Amino acid sequence: MRRTEKRMILGITGGVGTGKSTVLAYLKQQYGAFLIQLDDVARQLQQPQEACYGPMLELFGITTEHSDSSRESAGSGIRSAHDTLSCERSMLLNEDGTFNRSAVAKLVFADDDLRGALNRIVHPAVKQRVRELIDSHEDAALIVIEAALLLEDHYEEICDEIWFVYAEESVRRERLKKSRGYTDGKISEMLASQRSDESYQAGCSLTIDNSSENIENTYRQLDEALGERGFWKAASSHSNV
Repeated sequence: MRRTEKRMILGITGGVGTGKSTVLAYLKQQYGAFLIQLDDVARQLQQPQEACYGPMLELFGITTEHSDSSRESAGSGIRSAHDTLSCERSMLLNEDGTFNRSAVAKLVFADDDLRGALNRIVHPAVKQRVRELIDSHEDAALIVIEAALLLEDHYEEICDEIWFVYAEESVRRERLKKSRGYTDGKISEMLASQRSDESYQAGCSLTIDNSSENIENTYRQLDEALGERGFWKAASSHSNV
């Protein structure tokens, strides 16, 4: 999918605490961008009756009253509820049959093989849903796709450009303490597990520096970059969106 006149598929990526949500809010409010956040797409696809639900039940070896309708998509390899892991893994489901996302995250991040298998279920399904969303919003001049893993998941296949939202480490640390109450140790662990700034910059066509306390500096960079590409604020008489 390539850009046509007055239409752009823009990827926004960056590490935790860089302020991607601030950028997204501005693009939506000022440019009328249609936003696609991959975490939200993945969450939806993991709901009962959605594409990833049955395969995930099979992966985790869960058989429940909620899984009957998903057996066809999950296949015949669901292990017995008496499996030695069934008790622990049954805690991955909430009472309504939806996945407990924090419990799933805790389990898969302790097991590289399991995490890889889950990614092979979720990531292709997310990318397919993103393509469907883009196709169903043909009138949107600016579509923005956001995720920390756009480069790893090769969203250059879909996006016209991918921009990196950068913030100095000290700023990211302060934001994460304030907004999420994270400790220094947890923040250090998270930052160490993520792609380096240099790697982001090498893989992206533009870097937006969101380090300043004056948010207008970030907005100015966005306005300049989009203006160079023929996009103007929705309130402008020159608006293309």
